[in-house]
Amino acid sequence: MIPAVLYAVPAFLLLIVMEALSYRFLPDDEERGYEARDTATSLTMGAGSQVIGFPWKLFTAVVYAGLYVLSPIKLDPHHWWVWVLLFFADDLAYYWFHRLHHEVRVLWASHVVHHSSQFYNLSTALRQSWTPMTSLPFWLPLALLGLPPWMIFLQQSISLAYQFFLHTERVDRLPRPIEWFFNTPSHHRVHHGSNDPYLDRNYGGILIIWDRLFRSFEPEGEPVTYGLTTNITTYNPLKVATHEYAAIWRDLRAATTWRNRLGYVFGRPGWQPAG
Repeated sequence: MIPAVLYAVPAFLLLIVMEALSYRFLPDDEERGYEARDTATSLTMGAGSQVIGFPWKLFTAVVYAGLYVLSPIKLDPHHWWVWVLLFFADDLAYYWFHRLHHEVRVLWASHVVHHSSQFYNLSTALRQSWTPMTSLPFWLPLALLGLPPWMIFLQQSISLAYQFFLHTERVDRLPRPIEWFFNTPSHHRVHHGSNDPYLDRNYGGILIIWDRLFRSFEPEGEPVTYGLTTNITTYNPLKVATHEYAAIWRDLRAATTWRNRLGYVFGRPGWQPAG
């Protein structure tokens, strides 16, 4: 089973080259552009995520299929409204997957990879986690709703392909109706910001309406500072993939109570014992 998004990889790479060339021939002093080591790390992380993700996708397919068979509901993909339901259900699942991966440290340890670059360009979109196992629970309700597994995987790929185009400084704000309903480069730049007003904001995938509904929306205002509140200083892909897990382990070894151990694993990123 080959994820549909893999078919878009040649287009992604071509667009990365085109964007990089645009910075060379049409430079903008307010934009960071590309840095060779950073870009190489992002591409390596993307390739590694696909290699690791392939067997995990097979396992996920088995789980989805099992729940779909057990579900008393079987939705017919020949009905247009089933695709509409899938679109909104997938996007809502992505919102909560994304939000909780910012709010629970052990989940953040997987997702932090995507935020570890201090650059913001199309290559950043490919800087993906090597521990995709944390995503499984969030899409299980879709299989229980009676949506066929192949439809779930297809919509996930469509969402990921859409989000690739959000990772650019070359696109300013879009017309207001689009900005109000859809996730855009402007909204997603905010999400990648480490500035205080931008922390843990704009979790949406394709739509931005969930952020407006659940009060996690922040418009782009002051210039965005990309990266983490405490940035890593390595381009080693293995360290990029695992540095937060290593930090959790160090905190667990130093903890003296089970309450503190649980806090270090399941608390918010940056959680510390009282006092």
